[in-house]
Amino acid sequence: MTQAGDDAPLDERALSKLRWRCRRGLLENDLFIERFFAGPGERITVGQARGLEMLMDLSDHDLMDLLLRRKEPEGALADAPEVREVLDMLRV
Repeated sequence: MTQAGDDAPLDERALSKLRWRCRRGLLENDLFIERFFAGPGERITVGQARGLEMLMDLSDHDLMDLLLRRKEPEGALADAPEVREVLDMLRV
């Protein structure tokens, strides 16, 4: 569900916290995430940040399966357009 302010850019402090939150135990996930923050992640919106946080709640192996397209989001993740949007950005 889209909320008011979702298109607003994430401020520097929130972006820094999000980067820290996105650190993973699996190197392969970290590589995807580092590439994301070096590109489109520098200009992430509030809505996209929420989608990324939802993805970070997954286990490392479930996240890797999504990043490598071994599977697609299910349940609440599949119903969240911000998750799909940021997942597409991570997969590029």
